[in-house]
Amino acid sequence: MPRLAFLGAAQTVTGSQYLVEADGRRLLVDSGMFQGEKALRQRNWAEPEFEPAKVDALVLTHTHLDHIGRVPRLVKQGFRGTVFCTPPTRELAEILLLDAAHLQQEDAEYLNRKRLTSHEPALPLFDEADVQEAMKLFRAVPLGAPQAVNDAFSFRYRDAGHLLGAASADLVVRENGRSTRILFSGDVGRFDAVLTKDPEFAQDADYLVIESTYGNRAHPAVAILDQLEGVLKRTFARGGVLLIPAFAVGRAQQMIWLMDQLVTEGRLRPFPIHVDSPMAIDATRIYAAYPDAHRVSLNGIGGRSLLYGKWVHLHRTRAESQALNDMKGPAVIISSSGMLSGGRILHHCRVRLPKPENTLLITGYQAAGTLGRALLDGASTVRIHKGELPVLAEIRDLKGLSGHADAGEMLRWLSGVRTNPRAVFVTHGEADAAQALAARVSRERGWSAHVPAMSETVELAPGSTAA
Repeated sequence: MPRLAFLGAAQTVTGSQYLVEADGRRLLVDSGMFQGEKALRQRNWAEPEFEPAKVDALVLTHTHLDHIGRVPRLVKQGFRGTVFCTPPTRELAEILLLDAAHLQQEDAEYLNRKRLTSHEPALPLFDEADVQEAMKLFRAVPLGAPQAVNDAFSFRYRDAGHLLGAASADLVVRENGRSTRILFSGDVGRFDAVLTKDPEFAQDADYLVIESTYGNRAHPAVAILDQLEGVLKRTFARGGVLLIPAFAVGRAQQMIWLMDQLVTEGRLRPFPIHVDSPMAIDATRIYAAYPDAHRVSLNGIGGRSLLYGKWVHLHRTRAESQALNDMKGPAVIISSSGMLSGGRILHHCRVRLPKPENTLLITGYQAAGTLGRALLDGASTVRIHKGELPVLAEIRDLKGLSGHADAGEMLRWLSGVRTNPRAVFVTHGEADAAQALAARVSRERGWSAHVPAMSETVELAPGSTAA
């Protein structure tokens, strides 16, 4: 009988990894990095609960690190199977993994130099050479195209919204002449979102593995353009600069498009937008290369992508970044990281936060303990690069840009399922969020819903829905 093991994202929102075994074959769905509390992060270093060399293939749902961040380490440990993903995921994964490797190498070097590690020497989880080895195994599969893995497994990707290239994986498992279908949701996006298309509705399956990041919450109904227009007008009226810390993949591109919309609709006069993040620049290039993958057209005058509009300026070098320090408003600087945990955004904060004419606009989730969270909580001073700074700039929070479906939207996504599944496994959410969504699925759809524990393994009965 086929077996499914939950080796990550079980009662937590990171570390997605599922192992499916059938007919002597093994397949992984996602291999993500654990993030957050130290106890979770230490799981990245644990020996895998399977032999990587005996896994036939890995199916990735999308490119965020909590879904792909353990792939280079998996290859380092002996995995040599094919890594399947969508074409945009293949391109985005390389820049994200190389950036993660670079940051880990920098952290390890700092700890060793300052003798701040209990392990001698401190090592990165993986390095840039490991990433390059891993990328050799990647194979792109278009959305909707049936893909055979071997005699035991085949799958098809369905658009999940959420992020460029994100997909749900519709997996068919064959053993002893019988078939079982498992639908892995991946991260499901929102309906009517900025840039991303609506997720394709879930289809009939014998088993569903669904995310629950916002399983106990509802996103507020807010007018994003109205919020952004107000922030820009107030800042520009003061002659200030709007500083936007943004995740390099997804959020930076959304912000460029939103500001272009405000100008196109005549709500604001054109103003310079400075993208100061090499990774965001690379991601923007990839976004522009897939014009049909978005909910809205990104084509501007003469077919040029709106992401490369006349007023958008790209800055790769350190010297170009430093030159922005002397710039006066009205202008916008988009830089990373999104949670202000490092990178060029901290240099811009050091320059801009002590000046009341400027605004810092938070555009995404800020974890506890981060600089972004402290600013949102009203900190009057912050410590950046070992120096205390007064916070005189306006601090604002742009609501409504979450890339994850909330509980109601997850039920809407599940409305495509017509035949009762044997079971629904609720993962990729904190325990309370997962339990809340499981209870709602059971109550509103009458399905058996279960929140698995970390490392739990279940046997899967043959089904009737698989082709």
